[in-house]
Amino acid sequence: MRRSTLELSVGVFVLIGILALGWLSIRLGRVDVFGGQGYTISADFPSVGGLKAGSTVEIAGVEVGRVDTITLWDYQARVLMSIRRGVRLQEDSIASIKTKGLIGEKYIRINPGGSEKIIPPNGRITEVEPPVDFEELLSKYIFGKV
Repeated sequence: MRRSTLELSVGVFVLIGILALGWLSIRLGRVDVFGGQGYTISADFPSVGGLKAGSTVEIAGVEVGRVDTITLWDYQARVLMSIRRGVRLQEDSIASIKTKGLIGEKYIRINPGGSEKIIPPNGRITEVEPPVDFEELLSKYIFGKV
């Protein structure tokens, strides 16, 4: 009887450990288990310069979404973003690809506009700013073409 109680307690402990690891992997991986809790919008950039799927989308430094996919569309990079449900973007918002730190990861910063019209789900941000190409700027500076 004592042995079966010990085996039962070890089994419960192992089960709790497996559940904790599963929960931690989902939280650290930033995976939506029950589907997206927002809507999708797109933006066409001439270049994404190192932006990857899973990168953050921010407004005023606050994360409001994630980059879902990046595809080639009419010789431009079409970026599909999943935006949280409560966030409403104006039609004249500007999407920019920025870098965290000097050589950090890329993210999309959205500057809200002043329009009364709101971008609907599956809508598109038309005003974009491509990322700054540091290699091109450095080569221009070195070779005196600034």
